[in-house]
Amino acid sequence: MATPDRQSAYHQPMQAATRRVVWAGMIGNVLEWYDFGLYGLLAPVLASAFYPGHNHIAALLGVYGGFAAGFAMRPIGAVVLGRLGDQVGRRFVLVLSVALMGAATVAVGVLPGYAALGLWAPIGLAATRLFQGFSVGGEYVGSVTYLVEAAPPGRRGLAGSVANLGATVGMLLAAAAAALASGWASSALGIDALPHWAWRVPFLLGGALAFAGYWLRRHLPESGEAWAPPDGTAPLLQALRESPRTMLWALLLTSGYGIVNYLAMVFLPTFAHEFGHVLESDALRINTAGQALALAVVPLSGWLSDMRWRRRTMVAAAFLGVAAVAWISFAWAGRGGLSGLWAAQLLQAGLLAVVMGAAPAFLAEQFPPAYRVSAHAVVFNIGIGIAGGTAPLVAVALVEVTSNPMAPAYYLLFGALLAAAGTLALRDHSRERLPALIANS
Repeated sequence: MATPDRQSAYHQPMQAATRRVVWAGMIGNVLEWYDFGLYGLLAPVLASAFYPGHNHIAALLGVYGGFAAGFAMRPIGAVVLGRLGDQVGRRFVLVLSVALMGAATVAVGVLPGYAALGLWAPIGLAATRLFQGFSVGGEYVGSVTYLVEAAPPGRRGLAGSVANLGATVGMLLAAAAAALASGWASSALGIDALPHWAWRVPFLLGGALAFAGYWLRRHLPESGEAWAPPDGTAPLLQALRESPRTMLWALLLTSGYGIVNYLAMVFLPTFAHEFGHVLESDALRINTAGQALALAVVPLSGWLSDMRWRRRTMVAAAFLGVAAVAWISFAWAGRGGLSGLWAAQLLQAGLLAVVMGAAPAFLAEQFPPAYRVSAHAVVFNIGIGIAGGTAPLVAVALVEVTSNPMAPAYYLLFGALLAAAGTLALRDHSRERLPALIANS
């Protein structure tokens, strides 16, 4: 239960500076997940645009391979940008990352396709994903760290959830933009407009989000001083020396988290379209509804983690819930038609949103300020980047190898159990003062 001090903190009016911090912390995550959401949701269209058309499954594997390649760069970006965040300042990384992300998103929208460039088209697409993956390596964790450190007393959970609120808004915008582009191209311009050029418009609009992020972030105050180890040790090396077990358990959590996130919110609509014969436009609209549900649940989950239940309990319970319904969710999506996909998508979105609300502060609280950005960024981007970014590719490959359309359900079960185990192995600091947190390995 919340203490009187914690309860009173929620009734204090939000100052203009605090509102700017909230918006600035959220906008980069909007852009990040808008871009990745578009890429995942428009995977069939991108496969047609950038790969030869004689083998659809091979082209889809190629697109998801590019999706995974972008995520593979995130740990490298995490090391470079995480060190800058710890030793130069949190704000510097926030401004740099949003500018780089915007450039990468617009680049996808202007890149010529296979018909114009031949084999250089998929190479160019992969290159933009690598650049984008590097730039987001410090974005999410940098914004979470800034938000949590700048939060008023008793609001760390709610403040941290703002980053994933931005991610949810980004995914919602991506789903809506993809659905609108598909519907607009079909009804107003003819069915062939979407694969030829209409898919480019949502990517180009990402440039406007990047400009808004730069404008909001350029004058932010620092959330605290930059902490450089007295002996000149890199923050990541300090983290590995002082908190190795914490980093290991956090890596298990983020790896399972990545698998669950990308199977439930990116791959599931494609699965329903490819294997359940649901129209792509219908699958995208249902995914949009799932993102809208998460938009409401994420801040509620963050608030509850401050006021009612400890963050570790909420995160572990949500992942165990995902594990319990993993198989039935894919069965509904693959065999239940529109109603089955509605049920599966909303169920998975609601459970994942609980994690998205409570996990940001929970993970940030695991590390002391001297290496908070570096340690958090590396474990998050290896987990989300490697395990999560490859999840759609692994899911398609499992179907191909086993000839079993339900193989992705077992991978979702594995990811959820892995995340729950990592969560339960970590300590809960949700009721401690943030400056007092120390290495706990």
